[in-house]
Amino acid sequence: MQIEQTGLSGALIVTPARHGDDRGFFSESWNRKTLREAGVDLPEFVQDNHSLSRKQCTLRGLHYQAPPHAQGKLVRCGRGSLFDVAVDARRGSPTFGRWFGTELSFENGRQLWVPAGFLHGFVTLEPDTEVVYKCTDHYDRDSDSGVHWDSVGVEWAVSDPVLSDKDRSAPAFADWQSPFEFGEY
Repeated sequence: MQIEQTGLSGALIVTPARHGDDRGFFSESWNRKTLREAGVDLPEFVQDNHSLSRKQCTLRGLHYQAPPHAQGKLVRCGRGSLFDVAVDARRGSPTFGRWFGTELSFENGRQLWVPAGFLHGFVTLEPDTEVVYKCTDHYDRDSDSGVHWDSVGVEWAVSDPVLSDKDRSAPAFADWQSPFEFGEY
């Protein structure tokens, strides 16, 4: 398993090995023992999510769950491709407000670890893109919220994305009070 730093403290790119032949491939997308041996100790996962975006340029985010139900997410692409983004939202962090983005695709097998205390979002690069992610806390409707997708300076490479009403009306980062404190997550 290949582990890469992102420049944001705690956020990582995790790329599992693929073992293939003419039939296809096999990959362990998650292995706690392998990651621990590589010096990475992620929290326990309690929920797996799977989303499908039918249209290219569908943008979901920037989302988070507030404490006490803050979620870390290990995100991968099951089909298609997407540009996946993590934004450090921990007040007092040396990288507060900075973002990191990377392409995740079925082909490259990369995963992005988005720790609790970060905002998360993605835009689909192909139609019928599936996103699969593990979460460190259960979904909690009252803790679920977001920040406006274009208020952090992310270079989405899309000017007119397909958005939900929730994402369209989310507050700008500058007008938002983060519920996350650096050192707590």
